[in-house]
Amino acid sequence: MRRFGRTLVTAALAVTVVAGTAGWASGDSQRAVTGPPPGVAAWRADAVSGRALPDPAGATPREVARFFAGLDDAARRELVRSHPLVVGNLDGAPLALRYEANRIAVTATGEARYASLAAPGRQILAFDPRGRGQVAEVFGDLERAGHVSVIVPGSDNDAGNYDAGRKPNTGPAGMARALRAATGAAAAAPDSVAVIAWIGYTTPVGVGLDAADGRLAEAGAARLARFTAGLDAVGAPDPVLFCHSYGSVVCGLAARDTDAADIVAFGSPGMRAGTAAALRTGARVWAARGPSDWIADVPNVEFAGIGHGADPTSPAFGARRVPAADVQGHTGYFMPGTQSLAAFAAIAKGDVR
Repeated sequence: MRRFGRTLVTAALAVTVVAGTAGWASGDSQRAVTGPPPGVAAWRADAVSGRALPDPAGATPREVARFFAGLDDAARRELVRSHPLVVGNLDGAPLALRYEANRIAVTATGEARYASLAAPGRQILAFDPRGRGQVAEVFGDLERAGHVSVIVPGSDNDAGNYDAGRKPNTGPAGMARALRAATGAAAAAPDSVAVIAWIGYTTPVGVGLDAADGRLAEAGAARLARFTAGLDAVGAPDPVLFCHSYGSVVCGLAARDTDAADIVAFGSPGMRAGTAAALRTGARVWAARGPSDWIADVPNVEFAGIGHGADPTSPAFGARRVPAADVQGHTGYFMPGTQSLAAFAAIAKGDVR
């Protein structure tokens, strides 16, 4: 009974902290965007040479890849022109077609907040304007890369603020650029490492109850698992998942359903598992936390759906530790010259055994 009482007190503390009474901003409840993107009804009603198109809600990425492999170039281009939002978000579709489809889809929205995503040379792998918007962008040549990393961010990220001004080397795109540069891919070996900034789920806003429970993470985990299956279907290497803050909750829930080679949690409130082994993944699991990261003040509990469990950097969790003694704050893990970025680059290149 005494132990149960301590658990209740700790859980209550967790709720108090995340609700904002400690001075942090509270967030409004978000509705997770799930399922196929707009335009799926017209897609389902269409056909190519009498063949039904693969159902975005039911077809596996490998089935999608096989379907497109059986089409000639003219048929592929027609699907891009007629159904850009579907093709642009269809895991398993050829990468070049998805880039072109998303350029068309972004332009068609006519919204100034998305306009920069359609700029020449950008490789937008996913774009969904529903809700606050979701987006994924590729840095590097994903078709020829020998190694692939995926940045899975936490709260306050969406398509609307993806290109907003931020402190250098922070935010999903800034982290992706910093990681790719640190691997040397941008200069010495341009095709060896590709990095994807993935905002493919509805993230919490602020540090409120949405950030304290797993509802949005569960929806995001399903989308992340399908996204990585889509990478596999087009022949990409098994990815490294770099999971920041609430994004590490997403990665923890998705771990058993991805083919990731490595999963790196940093600035993590927990991964909804008591140990690395409990993630039930064949990936190597890594964890990092800087000395001034405020995430250390979030209680590592999980009670009645609130809190995300054990600290991934604790020895008992069993993850490999990433050095982070020189990291400043909650978003400084990709700053040039830090121990964490050097270690991340080595993991991304597969140089760590």
